[in-house]
Amino acid sequence: MTTHISHKTLPQNEDQSSRTTSGDKQLPTLRGLQFWLYATNILSPYLPVYFSAKGYTSSQIGTMMMLGPLLAVLFQPFWGYLSDKLGTVKKIIAGLWAMSILASIGLFQSSGYGSALFFATMVYFFWLPTLPLMDSITIKATEKRGVSYGSIRLFGSMGYMTILIGTGLLFGSFVGIGNLSYLFWALWIPALLLLLRLRDEPTEGERMTLASLKPILTKGSFLWFLLLVFIMSVPHRMHDVMFSLYLRDAGGSEALVGYSWALHALFEIPAFAFLNKYLHKVRELTLLGLVCLLYTLRWTGYALATAPWVMVLLQAGATVTYAVFWLTAVYYTVRVLPKQLISTGQSLLSMVYLGLAGMTGGTIGGWLFDNYGGPSIYWFAAAASLLAGCAFLATEFVSQRRTFGR
Repeated sequence: MTTHISHKTLPQNEDQSSRTTSGDKQLPTLRGLQFWLYATNILSPYLPVYFSAKGYTSSQIGTMMMLGPLLAVLFQPFWGYLSDKLGTVKKIIAGLWAMSILASIGLFQSSGYGSALFFATMVYFFWLPTLPLMDSITIKATEKRGVSYGSIRLFGSMGYMTILIGTGLLFGSFVGIGNLSYLFWALWIPALLLLLRLRDEPTEGERMTLASLKPILTKGSFLWFLLLVFIMSVPHRMHDVMFSLYLRDAGGSEALVGYSWALHALFEIPAFAFLNKYLHKVRELTLLGLVCLLYTLRWTGYALATAPWVMVLLQAGATVTYAVFWLTAVYYTVRVLPKQLISTGQSLLSMVYLGLAGMTGGTIGGWLFDNYGGPSIYWFAAAASLLAGCAFLATEFVSQRRTFGR
């Protein structure tokens, strides 16, 4: 039976108890940081529309949106290693956020494709690594305080949803997509103020060394898990980049783009809020296999849809696809790796999802869109998800046969 990652059974020593007093501001700070960090992800749904208005092709947009994640692949484990080695997440996040904001200034001042490509790459190169780092410190804080990771992470979906609803209203009635930069920069103000209140969470167990990476690099089952996550993630990351363009081509407005992604985030919230209570009752690999099959149905729906409102409604499928996938993958990583490797493991997971799968999805998606039209993206996505689902279920089946055969 799958081990339950129970937060309530963790031992409470005197230091941990002192952290859970009413004066402890760590959890409220993390809720706020998750909210505003994901609010700054306003670029993901709107940048493709912004670039399209500047006359770039779908292939060019796919490259601009995903070259940064590709480069981040090379450095994502480094940030996790560095945070474990130095014992600080806060300072690394602060530095990465500062560089991302500076790069965004160059992005919105760019007038040509070359400079836009460079600065868009830098924005995501510095911003993306902060997601697993924030997850890492959130996991450590919640474990010590006896609450679930999902109860904090749901504030990220709330922030993303709230900002997209607000920007949908603004772009629909008051301002144009050309003012995206001012909205983006304004969102960083509360995030930076909250970061000042954040405290680092000391890592329990031995300090990270290069030798301690061996359990990850030699753990074949975990590497196989990451490969299946990659196959599963390519369609999702393709959708992240191309859906806004697909919706616009079907007649959707800039405001509808915002509302569609807000609906996506809205339906993630109940999954993040309640899945933690039931995750231990299902084997992780089995659940991931079933999620892939649900992804297959969802992508097929997008391929067949012709009306914008149908495409928007399909965004609600995030409840039983992305949210379940991400929480399950995070908990599996935490369960199978030593505590001192959590940050590094989370970085590897995000490296695969945001980096490798991101660049692959953006490149393939842009090429399919330009050459065969929007529906071809989702037929490809359905086929890849079906393959990943069968592989996850087969892996669990083989694992159980080996267990019972002993």
